[in-house]
Amino acid sequence: MEKLSFKIQIEAPPEKVWNVLWGEITYRQWTTAFTEGSFYEGTLEKGSIVKFFDPHQNGMYSRVEQNIPHKEMKFLHLGEIYNGIEVPQQWGDATEAYLLEETEDGTELKTEIQAPEEFKSFFEEKFPAAMQIVKHLSENQL
Repeated sequence: MEKLSFKIQIEAPPEKVWNVLWGEITYRQWTTAFTEGSFYEGTLEKGSIVKFFDPHQNGMYSRVEQNIPHKEMKFLHLGEIYNGIEVPQQWGDATEAYLLEETEDGTELKTEIQAPEEFKSFFEEKFPAAMQIVKHLSENQL
């Protein structure tokens, strides 16, 4: 398992950054950095299962491990989805966390990922681009 961490300073309050991260429309916008047409189904309540899809009904499903509004969202990835069918995986502690900290200039957004080695280069390429989109949306939306 590889531990990856990315952070970015955003000139907007944590509430606005949070809403960009998890709002239905803005989620679809910033996740284009990973796959065009990405979306999620389910609620983000702690303990619930969320399904992350591409436009072809492929993706992954995860459990919400932590949800502290405007501060922290953490997922434990449980398996993959192929053609709408869930396939459990033995990923162990494959987690993805979003941490928001209020600063003088707005918000520091930090993502921490525990990922299998085969996903390391993908995340290293895509996460900085995704965070730039979150920054742009947070700083430029009404």
